Amino acid sequence: MPFIDSKITVPVAPETKEEIKSALGKMITTLHKSETYLMVGITDNCDLWLAGKKLAKGAYVAVSLYGHASSQDYDKLTGQICELFKDKLGIPGDAIYVTYHPVTDWGWNGSNF
Repeated sequence: MPFIDSKITVPVAPETKEEIKSALGKMITTLHKSETYLMVGITDNCDLWLAGKKLAKGAYVAVSLYGHASSQDYDKLTGQICELFKDKLGIPGDAIYVTYHPVTDWGWNGSNF
């Protein structure tokens, strides 16, 4: 039951959003999850500041996960996400924050897991 929510400072074309969504669907296996229940949110044209300065190109990516994964898996996924955003959007890794939120209670379809 992962959810990957991205806030991105640059405009993102619909076809690029689709490419990012598909890539994240493959990458989620790094955390031993499948795309079957993966939800992805992509919000572009966001205002983000880092160190008091507005970012022309930057992103914040929050990964919520039912359960948890190892620090090594989180580290690997962070590298994959940064590479994806660099390749697709030209955003450098030092302007991307990735956070992880393990969740113990997750609801879906009227009840919790």
